[in-house]
This record gives sequence, structure tokens and C-alpha cells, in this order.
Amino acid sequence: MTAFAFATADMIRFGRGEAVQAVPALAALGARVLLVTGATPVRADWLKDALEAEGVAVTVFSVGKEPDVSLVEAGLALARDAQVQAVIAIGGGAVVDAGKAIAALTRATRPMLDHLEVVGKGLPLDTAPLPFAALPTTAGTGAEVTKNAVIAVPEAQRKVSLRDPRMLPKLAIVDPALTDNCPRGVTLASGLDAVTQVIEPYLSSKANPLTDAICRDAIPKGLMAIQQIMRAEDTGARDALAWVSLCGGLALANSGLGVVHGLAGPLGGLSNAAHGAICGALLPHGLSANAEAGDDHELQARIAEVQGWIARAFGGAPDAAFETLHDWSRDAGLPGLDAQGITDAARAKAAKDAVSSSSMKANPVALTEDQLLSLMERAR
Repeated sequence: MTAFAFATADMIRFGRGEAVQAVPALAALGARVLLVTGATPVRADWLKDALEAEGVAVTVFSVGKEPDVSLVEAGLALARDAQVQAVIAIGGGAVVDAGKAIAALTRATRPMLDHLEVVGKGLPLDTAPLPFAALPTTAGTGAEVTKNAVIAVPEAQRKVSLRDPRMLPKLAIVDPALTDNCPRGVTLASGLDAVTQVIEPYLSSKANPLTDAICRDAIPKGLMAIQQIMRAEDTGARDALAWVSLCGGLALANSGLGVVHGLAGPLGGLSNAAHGAICGALLPHGLSANAEAGDDHELQARIAEVQGWIARAFGGAPDAAFETLHDWSRDAGLPGLDAQGITDAARAKAAKDAVSSSSMKANPVALTEDQLLSLMERAR
């Protein structure tokens, strides 16, 4: 059996009601905390009040967009002024990434750019991060158990990672109740991102026996759950999708991703499109490109498994599974790349930039710029 390592958050708590039950553990992270929330901080008032009842001094920082350098710097200034001892993030993937970056850099002595991949030096952190806890309110990114934060660098038109093994959260609280009644469009995009993040590690060149076990269980669960939720709100499906999102974070942190995320990073930096929606639009065509280019028997067997799982969830024949997934996603309301505001010029640049992306390094086959352009053309 192939040797491998597996890293994750210090503690994962999963289940309905865990967010409330975990308040004492959150309070134990520090006497002064930065609470990073979404665009509507009032939604996190219950947590702020609960922490304050435990004697914690809480400073709130609101994140209303995917994090970029200036937003993270604003959060860092607030955290340093308040002399916080820990960071807690409650929100979607953008909020969790922002909180993770702030926790990582509050004590840093070097400029942020020194630690960013691709556009910077990609250096490891020179000081240990503050303790960090994450409570996701969408089922999508799995950022609560990953060791990186994705940050936009507008002047470079890129989204890149701040990455260090010590950025893994101290506490990840995945309470599916926090995702109940999430808006339909957000549910669709984030859910497809969650599904992508268990499919790509399963096909990854860095897959290992533990991530394989996680992904084999999660892929069919995720496909069935997103299909069910888009028909009607369903508590069981919400639970399943939250589990799949967590599995995706565990898998990608240890086996990497692939072409979908390799392109989604550059495309996100070149447009205002949401990461999950980009991934959802690209997924069927990234899978098809890998199937067409790959001649490895094991890879083809795994792709066939994925086709079978898609067919069982959405109907149709397995050999038409990628087209079925594309059609179902569009019928459910997912916009294509054109409707997301992604231009021909952005696609051309993304095809070049994807070659240097960290996600692309784990794709099971090498794809040329022409092949990348072709799959994006099909995702329009």
C-alpha cells in the first residue's frame, strides 16, 4: 500500500446543534476574539452574545465579498488594534477564508505578499497563527478543514493561496442547521463546488487510500443530496451535503484538486463570478476532458465510477453522464460562463495561467492550452 500522510483540523465537531454546544470550546480559544461574519453581522448575534456570556470580549469584522488583499488588511488592522487572541469565522467559504488569513497573519512580521503563492514569494509563515475556529453556513468549500486561504489580488487579476500547515483550524464546527434554507442559487453553486471537491481528489494523481475511502462514500451522497435539495428543502439532504462538503475539505487538503479548480482560480481573478458557480459550470467538461485525454486504466475505471454515480442521481445512461450533469445544472438555474460575465479574453488568459496553478498539479492528466480552451468553450 502506498505511504501517505493525512492532516486536518485539531478537532472536528459535526451534527445538528453542535454550533450551540461548542460555545464553551470556542470561548476557551481566547479572552479577546475577532468574530468574522458575513455581510449581515446580525445573523451571528446569537454567537456573539453567547461568547460574551462566557466572558469573551468580541470584536466583529464583516466580510461582504470574496476576500482580497485590502479586505484582509482591514481585518488585520482591526485584529491588531483589539489585541485579539483568537479568530472565529461564521459564514460561507469567503468568510472562513478571510478569517483564516487574518488568524494566520495577525502576528506576521513580513508583508502579506511574501506569503502568497504565484504572485508573491510563497514563503511559509514566520510566526504561528492565532488559534482559529470555523463554523460554515454553506455546504461548499470545506475551508473549515484546509490549510490555505484563497485571496484575490486585483492588480494581478489572480486569486491565489496563502498556505501553511499551521493554518489548519483548531476547531471546525459543521452544524448542518446553519445551512438550512440557504438561498437556492447559493445552494446550487456551493453544492456543486462541494461535489467537485470530492470528485477531483478521487481522480487526483495524489489520491491515497484514506482520501479514496472518503470520496467513494461522499460522491454519490453529494450528487443525490444536491438533486434532492433543488427539488425541495430537505433536512436530511442538507445534512448529507454538509457532510460531503466536510469530506471535500478533508480530501482536497490531502490529495489536491484538478483542472476544474485549476481554471476556476484564474477565472475568478479575471471576473466577478462566484467560485462555486464557476466550478459548477466547468465540472462536466473538466471530467470529459480528463476522460478523453487519459489512457490510464485505473483513471478510466474511476471516471466510469463517477459516470455511474451521476447517472444514478440524475438519470440517463452512464456514457452520457457528463452531458446529463451539464443539462441538469443549467435547468436548475446555474449560469454558464458567459452569463457569469467571463469573457473570451478571460478564458484565454485563464488557460495560460492555469498551468502554474497549484490545483492543476494534481490533475490526473496533462492538458494543453487548446484542450483547456475547448472545455471552457463547452461550459459557456
